[in-house]
Amino acid sequence: QVQLVESGGGSVQAGGSLRLSCAASGATYRSYCMGWFRQFPGKEREVVARILAGSGNTYYADSVKGRFTISQDSAKNTLYLQMNSLKPDDTAMYYCAADFRPPCRVLLGTPGYWGQGTQVTVSS
Repeated sequence: QVQLVESGGGSVQAGGSLRLSCAASGATYRSYCMGWFRQFPGKEREVVARILAGSGNTYYADSVKGRFTISQDSAKNTLYLQMNSLKPDDTAMYYCAADFRPPCRVLLGTPGYWGQGTQVTVSS
C-alpha cells in the first residue's frame, strides 16, 4: 500500500526558511508526478507546486514563485519543498500528493495519493 509521509514542518519567524520532505513507500513504480498542496483553515486545499518526475518540469502557484522550490530525489522516491522568505500568509497545513501512473492529476486537485499533512506556522 502506498504511503506518503511528510516531515519538516514547524514554526519559523517571517523571513525564515523551512524544508519539507515527503517520502513515498509501498509503490510498485516510481512516482510519475508529485506535488505540494496547502490548506488554510476553512478553505479548500490549493496546489503550491508540482513536479513531473521524468522531465523535471515544475509548476508553482503565483503566491510562492521565486520563494519556494520543489525538487525530487527519484532514486529515493522523496519529494522536497524548500520554502524561503516565509510570510505569515504561508501559515497552513501542507500536504504531499502523488500519482504513480499518468495522467498527472495534481494540478486538477485530484491526485491518487495524499500524505497526512505537516503544519507550517510563520510568525510575524
